[in-house]
Amino acid sequence: MPSDDNLRYPIGRFQPSGPLTPERRAELVEALAHLPGQVRALVEPLSSVQLGCAYRPGGWTIRQLVHHLPDSHLNAYLRMKLALTEDAPTVKTYREDLWAELPDVAAAPAAASLALLDGLHQRWATLLLALPPAAFARTFLHPEWGAVSLDFALLQYAWHGRHHLAHMRTALAAAVNRAPGSASAPPQTG
Repeated sequence: MPSDDNLRYPIGRFQPSGPLTPERRAELVEALAHLPGQVRALVEPLSSVQLGCAYRPGGWTIRQLVHHLPDSHLNAYLRMKLALTEDAPTVKTYREDLWAELPDVAAAPAAASLALLDGLHQRWATLLLALPPAAFARTFLHPEWGAVSLDFALLQYAWHGRHHLAHMRTALAAAVNRAPGSASAPPQTG
């Protein structure tokens, strides 16, 4: 059985690297641009029951993750735009754990967040691809992380998308293993 840390961080913890080359930036922007399609391909065929599967005990469900991604990435996109238009602006944090419990997460269809993720990532990739290399040194001030450059934020949110996509895959694999008739499913009683 995987350790709790392996379940929490299936692709490993975020490890920043730098400085970024223009080629590496382009790879990261491409990863951001492709994330919505990857999430959509994984999530669209799922039933409501499958969307309710968590990637670990006490962890978020696939449904919560689908809604969390555009919430988080919209915050990142806005922070980057602030950094591009203001001198080292201080950004606001938010309680993502509480956002994941708000009524829209349970009530809104996954399709609503998939559509939001599509549009957001299209705009985000368009912005990032048009920036000159010097713009990636611009920063915003995060109350918990300190000064964050656009390069650092790009690394972080490309990782963040892969991280939660891996959570969704882990949840689905666990659900398949628990399904009646699967090799590792507990015997049905009753």
